Amino acid sequence: MPYYGYGYYFDPTYILVVIGMVISLIASAKVKGTYARYSRVRSRSGLTGAQAAERILRSAGLYEVRIEHISGSLTDHYDPRSKVLRLSDSVYGSASVAAIGVAAHECGHAIQDDRSYAPLRIRNSLVPVANIGTQAAWPIILIGLVFAGSSFLVNLGILLFSLGVLFQLVTLPVEFDASGRAIRILGDSGILYEEEVKQTKKVLGAAAMTYVAAAAASILSLLRLLILFGGRNRD
Repeated sequence: MPYYGYGYYFDPTYILVVIGMVISLIASAKVKGTYARYSRVRSRSGLTGAQAAERILRSAGLYEVRIEHISGSLTDHYDPRSKVLRLSDSVYGSASVAAIGVAAHECGHAIQDDRSYAPLRIRNSLVPVANIGTQAAWPIILIGLVFAGSSFLVNLGILLFSLGVLFQLVTLPVEFDASGRAIRILGDSGILYEEEVKQTKKVLGAAAMTYVAAAAASILSLLRLLILFGGRNRD
């Protein structure tokens, strides 16, 4: 139960938020460290991230997917609406095994899109409602508390927040599958040698953990909401 101590209100459920933040920070540090390590290992093929991506896409018959260079570090992504694969500064022109792995991962998403991979379709359909849900959840909950403690608005806010959590959960199989495709393609195509594939697998594995951490943090935040407000209908 929340209590007052030395004039300050103490909410023990904050520990759930703190745990989520710690998990996310650890995962972020892990992926940055792993990427930095293997970004210094040049692939024996000498292919850059952009060149490897082009080879993978063409071999998969995806001639309509364009490759673009964007600024930033690890801002790489595939846009299914415009059929564009965007590679960041640290990936586009780099010939490291880390860069090739990230580029191959994004190609994995393009292949998922072309093959109508069900979890990707579900995730894409959730994007609008998840964005609205995560932005509007807390304002609606606060409005519900201010205006006569409206259980309807509070529950609506929790429901909207749940949509963001669902998006995070659906993202997991999408990301793991894209990494799995990337590893198989890099090994089968000969773009990377066996030892290089193992190194790339470490990079993609660390990157995948950031999505696991994000999902865990979202679940903990939802649990906090349920603890704080889930019993209002019984009050």
